[in-house]
Amino acid sequence: MAAPMSSVGKPSAERSPFNTTSFQKKTRSKLISIPGTRPSVQNGQLLVSTGVTSLDYLLGGGLAVGTVLLIEEDRYDSYSRMILKYFLAEGVVCRHELFVAAAQDNPDDILQELPAPILDDVAIPKPVEQPRLSVEPQDSLDAMKIAWRYQNLPKVQSALASSSRFGHYYDVSKTMEPEIRQAAKCHRFYLPEQPTQSSSTHSSKLESYSALLKSLQEVIHREGFDVAAPMEGMQRAATSSDATQKSKSRNILRIGLHSLGSALWGDDLCCHDKPRNSRALTTFLYGLRALLRSSLSVAVVTVPSHLIQDRALMGSITRLCDNAIALESFKGSERETNPLYKDYHGLLYVRQVPHLNCLASKLPDHKDLAFKLKRKQFTIERLHLPPDLSETVSRVSRGELAGAATAASAASACGSGSSGNKHLDF
Repeated sequence: MAAPMSSVGKPSAERSPFNTTSFQKKTRSKLISIPGTRPSVQNGQLLVSTGVTSLDYLLGGGLAVGTVLLIEEDRYDSYSRMILKYFLAEGVVCRHELFVAAAQDNPDDILQELPAPILDDVAIPKPVEQPRLSVEPQDSLDAMKIAWRYQNLPKVQSALASSSRFGHYYDVSKTMEPEIRQAAKCHRFYLPEQPTQSSSTHSSKLESYSALLKSLQEVIHREGFDVAAPMEGMQRAATSSDATQKSKSRNILRIGLHSLGSALWGDDLCCHDKPRNSRALTTFLYGLRALLRSSLSVAVVTVPSHLIQDRALMGSITRLCDNAIALESFKGSERETNPLYKDYHGLLYVRQVPHLNCLASKLPDHKDLAFKLKRKQFTIERLHLPPDLSETVSRVSRGELAGAATAASAASACGSGSSGNKHLDF
């Protein structure tokens, strides 16, 4: 018994670091120290806000660092561009560095259109209080007007919100002040300003994407967003105060890539049924995701999917991204004038959710989603169409159905040669 006791007592000083803390706690504390981030309660992954609180809730709390969010653009690129501006504006407020790439609009023009942050007391949405049924006679009479098949259904909470606040709120009717916008460091990639290289036809299709990926690599390595290289230096200087300064100076790079796959990038995905260089965008996304996995970066990519006719290729593009959502705007369609959708501006579809550090991904508990752009805020809600309880509308609809049924029965009677009367119950 003496040998085990002596062996336990001698290396006690050597094992003291393992008893006080663990490697996982050290890593988590360093990640929490980065402003504008928080760890996920599900898998411990470091998260950043998209700038839209309802979208953060839909994606499981926010965007995981090192991942790519794909946004399938609406037909007029109005709301997808708005989400991209929210993402960049959240980076400006959190003092994250930005990387904006575009082929049509100058990145400076995109940054000048960022929405302005608003105060907390104005921005915090209050839950909608449902009216309670009392025992008064008038209230009981109003309650009896509800159809019996709808009265016992649970009340639907249309707003998407979490218990803990994450991110900021913005006023889309105002633009961000130049003093706030210029305080954040931004890297720009404007395709028309990039030097062109003389190359063959097939390689020129890849030239824009290769130049963009190369520019991203240079920014990530030069600005210290690469995780592997700085960690080696921090392990060597673990006992010095230099390591503490380096850990505090870590930051997040937010990457916004606008309308990849369009003809302005030199790609022919939207121009032909069978593009000659169909793997250019997928090759870029594969390299982009590999680059983000080893860096403190997060990317939002918009793609005009409604112009890509090859659906198999679009499926490959979606699978190469971690998160994927699609926007369907009501603008220019018959749903724009439909009274059932008068409170919404379009539909939102969740194509893919990430499954990082877990065997199964967290799927949203609802599939019918819609978005609307209010005067000051862009929100995503559950698509909840209330039942038609109006007596006037019910009479009109019954009259139309009865008239259609009478016409159909008369036509069938003439066709068969018999004059039998049919009775339909509505």
